[in-house]
Amino acid sequence: MSASTQGIRVRTGSPQLRAAVELLSSMRFSISLLTVICIASVIGTVLKQHEPLGNYINQFGPFWTGVFTAVQLNGVYSAWWFLLILAFLVMSTSLCIARNAPKILVDLKTFKENMREQSLKAFHHRAQADLPEAAEAAAVRIGKTLAGGGWKVKLQQRETQGGVGWMVAAKAGAANKLGYIAAHSAIVLVCLGGLMDGDLIVRAQMLLGGKTPYNGGGMIADVKPEHRLPPSNPTFRGNILVAEGTQSSTAILNQEGGVVLQDLPFTIELKKFIVEFYSTGMPKLFASEIIIHDKETGEARPARVEVNHPASSHGIEIYQSSFDDGGSTVKLKAVPMNAASKPFEIEGVIGGSSQLTRGAGDGADKLTLEYTGLRVINVENFGGAGAAEGTSGADVRKVDLRGAIDSRLGAANKTATKKELRNVGPSISYKLRDGAGQAREFNNYMLPVDMGDGGVPVYLMGMRENPSESFRYLRMPADDQGNMDGFVQLRLALMDAALRDKAVRRYASKATDVARPELAGQLAVSAGKALALFAGAEIVKDGKATGGLQAISEFMEANVPEAERARAGEVLVRILSGALFELVQLTRERDGLKPLAPSEKTQGFMNQAVLALSDAQLYPAPVAFQLQDFKQVQASVFQVTRGPGKNVVYLGCALLILGVFAMLYVRERRVWVWLAPEGDASRATMALSSNRPTMDTDREFALLKDKLMGIKP
Repeated sequence: MSASTQGIRVRTGSPQLRAAVELLSSMRFSISLLTVICIASVIGTVLKQHEPLGNYINQFGPFWTGVFTAVQLNGVYSAWWFLLILAFLVMSTSLCIARNAPKILVDLKTFKENMREQSLKAFHHRAQADLPEAAEAAAVRIGKTLAGGGWKVKLQQRETQGGVGWMVAAKAGAANKLGYIAAHSAIVLVCLGGLMDGDLIVRAQMLLGGKTPYNGGGMIADVKPEHRLPPSNPTFRGNILVAEGTQSSTAILNQEGGVVLQDLPFTIELKKFIVEFYSTGMPKLFASEIIIHDKETGEARPARVEVNHPASSHGIEIYQSSFDDGGSTVKLKAVPMNAASKPFEIEGVIGGSSQLTRGAGDGADKLTLEYTGLRVINVENFGGAGAAEGTSGADVRKVDLRGAIDSRLGAANKTATKKELRNVGPSISYKLRDGAGQAREFNNYMLPVDMGDGGVPVYLMGMRENPSESFRYLRMPADDQGNMDGFVQLRLALMDAALRDKAVRRYASKATDVARPELAGQLAVSAGKALALFAGAEIVKDGKATGGLQAISEFMEANVPEAERARAGEVLVRILSGALFELVQLTRERDGLKPLAPSEKTQGFMNQAVLALSDAQLYPAPVAFQLQDFKQVQASVFQVTRGPGKNVVYLGCALLILGVFAMLYVRERRVWVWLAPEGDASRATMALSSNRPTMDTDREFALLKDKLMGIKP
């Protein structure tokens, strides 16, 4: 008996109803639904689910983001159409089982002993032989032999013209048919478990219980009951963030249009969060030492939660999902980037903000400083080609994507680029938001970074306009004290016309012969012009003062013939470097420091300072904030789940394994031996059938012929 692919045919009712029932209960319809679910699951695996809308816009653009959200591909497993298809698959597969299971069970009980001799001769595996014993004795012997080999046997006595004949009917491998029922039942159980643990029950509670998503802000304790689900909720999956030394008992369930709060029957207190890192800077271990406070009994039970090692209470599993900042306090120092700004210090909390005012009166510019992130460990790769070219993992402008891919393709023993991993220390991320609401994001390192190119260590000040971009870094050289004060003072002195004039005169007097004062005057004019252009104090073209090396380049293009630009450029840059060096010496004298002695280290500082001063002209903020001190507070992000469908899914998986193995590796076989009387002897006709004709079937038939009828292979 083979399972039918046709649906149930209802003999009563309207033609539309009969057609719908037959379609829904057909195996072809079930397979079609299963195919659609598989395709949707692939999409849900490839496309990140439940990400912020901005992430999809940055990655796919506004058009495709609109398409994805319209058909809910950003939340496939909770989409209404996915749950509807899942429900139809349960119904269709259940009807398939209801249609075929009774036939299978009846077939398991029958031996088909009424088979006629002529029918046996039509089988592929058939044989005939004359036996010396009577039909009854032969039937008893053959039956015992088959039963001893694991076959289920039934003997049937028949009246024939020649006397009493016997039919020996035996069967084996009935588990093959049970495998069909087990495999199809497994599909139903897995789908039911998915529906039970999915969003369906939460949505039903919201629809029937008058619950609505919450899309506002404020304290969790202030959220009204219509946005909360009770602790008795039979199924949910949400996240809960707990900072070190704090407690929380409310999980957040993401829903379309907002969130729903899930009250828990216990409170989670985070005593300590533990994180260990690989040498690459990637996290190796997340662990949370927690205390679970039972609200009903008041019991406090300690537990440890690790990835793949959850804690449990009241049927709710507590998984370690990730970690976050729990409100670390930071102390920042404002580094002036123009003459109008003054240094100051400010303290804040990660996740919070501070109000800044630039200027006075009604025309003052107001900025909001938002503290977005603190990273204590930053591991960068300074090895390989990057180190040779003066680049690093921190310089995102020189990432060679093609080279990175090529180094990882090919044989398994292929040697990739040499890595030199170093922890470059803590960094602070923040945003500066203007009065119009526009924000720029900054990422600044606390300590100077040795780029491995033989130059001086530099302070990295990163900036980007939107999250889809990579950070662009301003490299401010560290002075002889390892601070950025020397560069900052040089930057401010460059903005001071009086100091520039004094530095130019000192440079001209040192660079020319005392006996020729007219050369000193000419050099002073050239140096003053170069320094003014570099400082952005001179208008080059289009009525704008650009500043930096770009201003000098534009000046030369406008005033120097093309054939002489190379030589003139070398002279002008040498004059500029000499004037800037004297400007540095002036700032050090003013601050009571010793003058810089000529050396390779001093030359490296000046070279990097020229590049940094040129780039600083484009820095979009009046100040840059340097991390001075911090007190880290970590937080754990737990996923709390109550899944009654989990055991149902486990049962379904077990049945699926058993069913598939039964259908693939268990062969259903039936054997018949008709014994016709011929006096004191008998004539035997034997046939064997199998649901899958294989070489094992041929060997088994040859063995049975030998044992039952004495026919040698």
